[in-house]
Amino acid sequence: MTFLRSLLRRSHARNSLLCAGLDPEPAKLPHAVVSGSDAVFEFCRAIVDATADVVCAFKPQIAHFAALGAEDALRRLIAHIHTRHPGVPVILDAKRGDIGSTASHYASEAFDRYGADAATVNPYLGRDSVQPFLDRADRGVVILCRTSNPGSGEFQDLLVDGRPLYQHVAQRVAADWNGNGNCMLVVGATWPKELAQVRALVGTMPFLVPGIGAQGGDVEAVVRNGATPDGGGLVISSSRAILYAGSGRDFADAARAAAIEQRDAINRWR
Repeated sequence: MTFLRSLLRRSHARNSLLCAGLDPEPAKLPHAVVSGSDAVFEFCRAIVDATADVVCAFKPQIAHFAALGAEDALRRLIAHIHTRHPGVPVILDAKRGDIGSTASHYASEAFDRYGADAATVNPYLGRDSVQPFLDRADRGVVILCRTSNPGSGEFQDLLVDGRPLYQHVAQRVAADWNGNGNCMLVVGATWPKELAQVRALVGTMPFLVPGIGAQGGDVEAVVRNGATPDGGGLVISSSRAILYAGSGRDFADAARAAAIEQRDAINRWR
């Protein structure tokens, strides 16, 4: 089954557009797990097991693992999700983008080494820098378009032939890069007007939407401006608000409660 088909099936089955980001930070880990030799894996596994029936996907951020030398924990975590919670897709947030020969290794890293179902990529080196990802028709390619960070407009809003650059990215992906039907776009919750503009350009192509919760994105505005006519087309990602909802021994229960609250808040506006 392809990534996007799996994602759609999961979203319908759980009535959820919520994606839980897995961004472990040692300073924020609960005391119940921080002293263990495998703390990063144990923490993330507990979050996964507590929230798997609430979300449509998980999104581990590779830098949070790599900076700790915890790449093996990341590999085991993704394997755990696939084994314990089959049908829940995993988006590896890696934002890769390099010349073609290097990009092929990055694609192998994401899909073969780690076993991710999809990966985020940066399009600004051009098509050849993401082609090895696009060629993996069964996997998802989640392409940065209008990102949620405050400085995103420095380049993404630059006018090219009278239109901002991010709109050219959106249109090029929809028209030329999506031959295998495996592309998504990253459009931040912090830019609802731009979210609507991208939706108008690309039709029903699904979006990964970071920026709710700690970054301040408004759920109502995201759904109103970004959803497809059937109330879907969105994978709305939340990391810190779920991961660190609690700091005691019941941290996983607190994460579950936060995830349910966010899922239900999204669904109220669908």
